[in-house]
Amino acid sequence: MASAPLRRAPTMQNVIRRDKRGSMQSDDSALVRQIRETHTPGRSQIVDVKPILHVIDEIFHRSTVGTDGGILLGTHVDSLEDRTYSLSYDVLLQGLSYLIQKIYIEISCQSLAGADVHASTMELLMSLSNYSWEAKVVLTLAAFSVYYGEFWLVAQLCTTDPLAKPVAILKQLSDIIEHAASIKPQLEAIDNLIKAITKVTKLIVDYSDMVKLQSQYISEDTPPLSIAMAHIPAAAYWAIRAILACASHIAILTGGRYEYVASTTEVWELSSLAHKLNNIHEHLTTELENCRRYIVEKRYDEDYKNLIHLFRSLHLDNMKNLRALISHKDDIQPLVIGRSKFSLEVLRRKHVLLLITDLSLSYEEILILEHIHNDQQHRAEVEYEFVWLPVVDAALWDEAKRDRFEDLKSRMPWYAVHDPLIIEPPVIKFIRDYWHFDKKMIIVSLDPQGRVASENAFHMLWIWGNVAFPFSDERETALWNAESWRLELVVDAIDQEILKWIDAGKYICLFGSDDIEWIRKFTLRAKDVAIRADIPLELVYAGRSTATKEKLRKLNKTIDAENLSRTWSDYTSTWFFWSRLDSMRCSKAKHHKTVDDDPILREVMTLLSYDGSDQGWVMVWRGSAETVRANGHLTSSTLDDFETWRLAAADSGFVPELKNQLKQRHQPHHCTRLIIPGFGPDIPDRVVCTECGREMEKFFMFRCCTD
Repeated sequence: MASAPLRRAPTMQNVIRRDKRGSMQSDDSALVRQIRETHTPGRSQIVDVKPILHVIDEIFHRSTVGTDGGILLGTHVDSLEDRTYSLSYDVLLQGLSYLIQKIYIEISCQSLAGADVHASTMELLMSLSNYSWEAKVVLTLAAFSVYYGEFWLVAQLCTTDPLAKPVAILKQLSDIIEHAASIKPQLEAIDNLIKAITKVTKLIVDYSDMVKLQSQYISEDTPPLSIAMAHIPAAAYWAIRAILACASHIAILTGGRYEYVASTTEVWELSSLAHKLNNIHEHLTTELENCRRYIVEKRYDEDYKNLIHLFRSLHLDNMKNLRALISHKDDIQPLVIGRSKFSLEVLRRKHVLLLITDLSLSYEEILILEHIHNDQQHRAEVEYEFVWLPVVDAALWDEAKRDRFEDLKSRMPWYAVHDPLIIEPPVIKFIRDYWHFDKKMIIVSLDPQGRVASENAFHMLWIWGNVAFPFSDERETALWNAESWRLELVVDAIDQEILKWIDAGKYICLFGSDDIEWIRKFTLRAKDVAIRADIPLELVYAGRSTATKEKLRKLNKTIDAENLSRTWSDYTSTWFFWSRLDSMRCSKAKHHKTVDDDPILREVMTLLSYDGSDQGWVMVWRGSAETVRANGHLTSSTLDDFETWRLAAADSGFVPELKNQLKQRHQPHHCTRLIIPGFGPDIPDRVVCTECGREMEKFFMFRCCTD
């Protein structure tokens, strides 16, 4: 029986010609329809492709092209840990090894026969019609990796292994070693194409994982996933077609006995395929990112709605709400104090104050909170925990912001999240939408069941400290109902000496300005009037809210050096004095009070208006409740004329007569400014002038001050 004539290995020119014929095929609708017709999704075989991809990666990893002194090398590194072998791989491949071997034979035959690449690709797709798109590509790539791995094994070992040497002779690989330098461009082009194939293959697998694992958020039948999935068949086609092209070029190297100089055209054919696949990879990556963003948005929307539901529901304790806000994971310790870590269990069934800020939180605010926190330790009836939740933009997060966060956290003796990035966007959206956070610090009070007792307890903490416990809106209302305009409310515990003067029945004068000349004249005049009126007068400089830290430091230094009055030497006390007054304004606004129906708010707004002007201000008290106030210039001129009303003051009392004199001397011409820090709900729609009652004009002021 005569044997069939042996087929000669295809020449490079034949490969180029048939690849050119195939290259005429485009990704038009006819081709895509033809590719789809090879697929039978209803009877798909299930294949776990991840472990197979791992083995493929290992083969390609150890078969990277290299030359050294004209000797062909692979990346055969014996010292590398063998990451591929395990019993699980044996079990996995038992049902697939036959199929991989079958594809291997088809690739070998098609490569040696010089068949049309497009036709060969379609035949392979038809033979794998029952498999998913990712399985088609991974199985074909697995078969090719065996083909490619055998080529490299023989090429690498033929000079040292007695078995590999005769095999290399029969495969005609021994000549390749001699011509390694001349074929290096072609081998590198093959290597680059393999990398492009692998990238596209892994991306197709990523899409498959998305369909399987994220089905609750995204469907392959609706955009954006449906748009992306429409490109998967063509991507699989081009990946398999590129595999066959690689195999054909390797077949030439294995069986060739002719020239070994790779032409520019040959390398270009491989490079153009790599370029094609890289374009596909880039497009699919963009579509995948669109899908991932869609999934994230859906998940965030679900988490956001869950937060709304949780805070509207009743619970036995606060853990569900706190986990939803801070961390979904039960097995981590999201809270820290210093270097110590804590789980959310430390907050179970406790009153919790959520300190919500951005990274512009000031050291002064931390000092006041620390004072309140320390005071709580001495009150057995007051039990709650602070938790700092910093709100940051993950997209703008950098080392400078990390350092700022660590600095602020290190100053806090209470709980804080260990990393601001664990507070996810749905939580931040909820905080902004429902608790109205917008740059300025808020303190959300949660009761032991996780219910919101107050959306912002910041102002009651600033005004009354721990007396406001349990920091509920009802408690705030009750405190205001029992409150009156008194000196203790104005200064609180900022200056203990003032509280002693109140008990002693002294006259106490608080004043403010940043004009040192006016301060000198006023204090000298006030001391002189006190001597003539025979009243025990104490002067206290309260600064000005808009003065910088450095300017206040210089003013205090001058006042102390010249013994003009008592000062608050630390900036924090002055800052807190004005911050508390603004908190009174905000708290009253929260309860819908106006200057027309609330005497405390009227006094607060008057004092803030005086502070906003350039004329200074004066507030004189006798004891706790008897008081008079006016702008600085009017008070100064009134004290200048003290002799004209000295006898009246002796008869009716100094404070009542001073009030009467100020009222008589009040001029209709004035310019009053009210500077309110902040924005949003803290800014009232309408403010009337405390001097004349007319509605004030509204302006916006932006200030940058690094003092």
